[in-house]
Amino acid sequence: MPAHTYEFIQLDVFTQTALAGNPLAVFTDAQGLTDDEMQALAREMNLSETTFILPRDVATEARDGKKVRIFTVEQELPFAGHPTLGTALYLYASGSNPKKPAEISLDLKAGKIPVRFTANSQNAGRDRVDGQVFGEMRQRDPEFGTPLSREDVARVIGIAVDEISSDWPIQPVSTGLTFTIVPFRNRQTLSDLKFSYAQAAEFLKNSGANFFYFLCPKRGEGRLEARSRMFFYGGEDPATGSAAGCAASWMVQHGVAKSDEQVLVRQGIECRRPSEMYVRATREGERVSNVRVGGYAVEILRGTVVL
Repeated sequence: MPAHTYEFIQLDVFTQTALAGNPLAVFTDAQGLTDDEMQALAREMNLSETTFILPRDVATEARDGKKVRIFTVEQELPFAGHPTLGTALYLYASGSNPKKPAEISLDLKAGKIPVRFTANSQNAGRDRVDGQVFGEMRQRDPEFGTPLSREDVARVIGIAVDEISSDWPIQPVSTGLTFTIVPFRNRQTLSDLKFSYAQAAEFLKNSGANFFYFLCPKRGEGRLEARSRMFFYGGEDPATGSAAGCAASWMVQHGVAKSDEQVLVRQGIECRRPSEMYVRATREGERVSNVRVGGYAVEILRGTVVL
């Protein structure tokens, strides 16, 4: 039986600096791979997510977007933030047309997700993902869940209840994947937090909360910035783009951020993979929409798998 080769690249996403941000493997043409092989390759890559691009004819891609599937080491996901942004930035850089597109849409299990691009210079992103092209994805409109008890959450996390802000609710939010936003009063408390997903797994499952997204927003010198952390079954996540979209929705919904105000969310500092996500959302009356999460990416390596 003849061997098949599959090319992949690895990117660091939500950073302009190599060896920071959130790593992502992208298989650039996954035609011919079975579901089981994609899952096995994601395990082999051993990153939080691996994406698989499935090229289609030009007319279909123009109408429906670029078909992409996202796998963790355990399962396929309908949506995830840094895989969406990183894959779109790769497609932008690898396009044969010298006139780069202003927008590319990805056709994911969760639906069609558009990503818009702004190049820092005329030659940015010409042949490779070089940290000089800003990509901004629009996520689905948010769905807000029922707030959770501060006392219950503090007990599960293992901190004093007063460390969780009483100004805003602890609330599940989804823009494709559900994260429960937990607002911290103090950045140092957030930074010092010792937490494992296992200690809260049963609570999260029973409450439908999915994952906690710990957030500490602070306004300084006119600019709103937030520090964040996210723990899942694979450990601590350096950058969680899907959660950042939920955080943007939550901040606008509860008046932490103004409508369409861009907020810089810094994540991954504690696990030595500093990441920067630029988020914003629109609020009109009681409705939050137009959730956008943006950032940069850098190519770190290329390789070939032979199966």
